[in-house]
Amino acid sequence: MSDRLVIVGAGGHGREALAIAREINRLTDNWHEIIFADDGPVDTDTLDRVEAEMIGGLAELRENGDDHVLAIGDPATRRRLDAEIDGDAPAISLVSLSAWIGEDVHLDDGVMIHPGATCTTNVRVGRHTHLNCGVIVSHDCRIGDYVSLSPGVLLNGSVTIEDDAFLGTGAIVLPGRRVGQGAIVGAGAVVVDDVAPGATVVGVPAR
Repeated sequence: MSDRLVIVGAGGHGREALAIAREINRLTDNWHEIIFADDGPVDTDTLDRVEAEMIGGLAELRENGDDHVLAIGDPATRRRLDAEIDGDAPAISLVSLSAWIGEDVHLDDGVMIHPGATCTTNVRVGRHTHLNCGVIVSHDCRIGDYVSLSPGVLLNGSVTIEDDAFLGTGAIVLPGRRVGQGAIVGAGAVVVDDVAPGATVVGVPAR
C-alpha cells in the first residue's frame, strides 16, 4: 500500500469515492494524500468546493505506482482503463463504513461499495465492480468484473451477474437468475428470467 490514493475519474463517481476514502482515512490514516487523476475535461470549480486536487492523468499514476480506484460509472471504461494501467499501480477497494459486509464475502481488487449497501453471506464480487448506495446483495450471489449496480438494486439469493453488466436504479433480480455478460437491466426492472449476454431489458417483468 502506498501513502497516496489516486481516484481515477474526477466526475460525480469520483467525488463519491473521495467521500468514502476520507471517511475511511479518518479512522485508519491509510493515505497521507487523496488526489484525482483524469485525462478528460474536469470541472475544477466542483473539485475546489470539496477541496480536492489533481495530479494530471493516467501516465503519472502509472509512473508513481500509487494506490488507485477507478471511480467511473461505465463498465467498459473501467475495463479499458484497468488494461491501460496494466498492473503498474495497485488497485484497492473502498468500502464505506456504513456498508454492511457479512461473513464469507470476498471482494476482488478495485471494488467500490457505497454507503448503505449490504452483502450478506457467501458472496463474491469481482474486480473493479461498483455497488452503489443502498444496493442489497443476498446470500450466495456471484458478481463478475466491471459490473455496475446502481442505487437501490436488489439481488435475491443465488443470483449471478456476469462481467460488464449494468443494472439501473432500483432493478430487482429474482433468486437464481443470471444476467449475462455486458447486459443492461433498466431502472426499476424486475428480472424474472435469465438475461442473455449483451441484451437490454426493461419493465416489470423485464423483457
